[in-house]
Amino acid sequence: MRLTILGGGGFRVPLVYRALLADPGRCVSEVTLYDTDVRRVTVIAEVLTHLAQGHPDPVTVRVVGDLDKALTGADFIFSAIRVGGTAGRVRDERIPLAEGVLGQETVGAGGVLYGLRTIPVALHLAERIAALAPHAWVINFTNPAGMVTEAMAQVLGERVIGICDSPVGLVRRACRAVGADPGEVAYDYIGLNHLGWLRSLTRDGAELLPGLLADADALASFEEGRLFGADWLRALGALPNEYLHYYYFRRETLDSVRAAGRTRGEFLDHQQGGFFERAAAAAGPEAVHALWERTRLEREETYMAESREATGGWQRDSHDLEGGGYDRVALAVMYAIAGDRGARLILNVRNGSTVPQLAPDAIVETVCEVTSKGPRPLPCAPLREDQLGLMLQVKAVERATVRAAVFKDRAAALRALALHPLVDSAAVAARILERAAGEG
Repeated sequence: MRLTILGGGGFRVPLVYRALLADPGRCVSEVTLYDTDVRRVTVIAEVLTHLAQGHPDPVTVRVVGDLDKALTGADFIFSAIRVGGTAGRVRDERIPLAEGVLGQETVGAGGVLYGLRTIPVALHLAERIAALAPHAWVINFTNPAGMVTEAMAQVLGERVIGICDSPVGLVRRACRAVGADPGEVAYDYIGLNHLGWLRSLTRDGAELLPGLLADADALASFEEGRLFGADWLRALGALPNEYLHYYYFRRETLDSVRAAGRTRGEFLDHQQGGFFERAAAAAGPEAVHALWERTRLEREETYMAESREATGGWQRDSHDLEGGGYDRVALAVMYAIAGDRGARLILNVRNGSTVPQLAPDAIVETVCEVTSKGPRPLPCAPLREDQLGLMLQVKAVERATVRAAVFKDRAAALRALALHPLVDSAAVAARILERAAGEG
């Protein structure tokens, strides 16, 4: 089976390849890397070369510079592109911050700007996939994952699936806090990408979440418990996705971002730029891999640093520094489809009737049963009014962003920015839009 990775020069591609090497079933026989940045994909290919050393039967890696050749014959396609690179992310974050509102890659005005830039490219990829690999399954890593998946689904239908590692990380940490094996629990999770809630966690029919919410020490033992605090989690009666910290504690997080001096995008732009420059000059795959591993660990240690600083400045747990979130989810989806294994995973898929108040074709993030026919969202409990209200507003923002990107509709772009819960003025939204247009 052939796997093609679009954005094959992405920093986290080695995590996918490392997991493929560990697969005893050797589901994938060949990985094709495609990227528009030759230097980046060459460096990442060297990291993969080191990972393959000593392996008795390594997965073949091809680097292809032509998109159509990379897509032709693919069985699965991972889309992990970053349109505009890290420099684009810096602009997405800095433009809103200059107007006094949060700048973040996927949340708020920054997420809208990133979506406007990314969706046209994602649609082009979807059209080429439909023409050259119509039977392939596309697993979308590209942020903002919800709206990018929704745009690609206009072309590919249910054969595109969005993934994120935040929900599975939340379930894993909650299970660790209650002493449960993640493989032995059932859970209810519903929302949009980077906006969802874990509302039930059961083992052998017994509900574990109320006991966890009542236990202050257990809540303090994992990231979401420390981020949101026991009082607020008990008031919610659920465990929120970590990105909801931007919504529930917007003032504190904005203050922390401003005080940091540089944004997450600026950190990554400097860090990754330095990594690829040094790696291109390094002597051989072993040295490149060692440099990549050190850079990866630093990246994980500083993840969501501004939110942690806003809640006391604590450090991430060692369990959460190993990486491997995205690759685990993506490969679990791929193996479930290829092997008809019936896995249960939290994915970004078409709503259908899961949330009756949303359109059937709207992309939601929820628990799915995955078989050879693809993912099927499972029924979930009704949403509380506060959960539904936030979902409806942010979904309106996402759909307006898709419309703006597809039809070059300025009114839709302005609506997307102004209606976002983290943008407090239509006049601010208009200035953000004009400045973003002026800066390309």
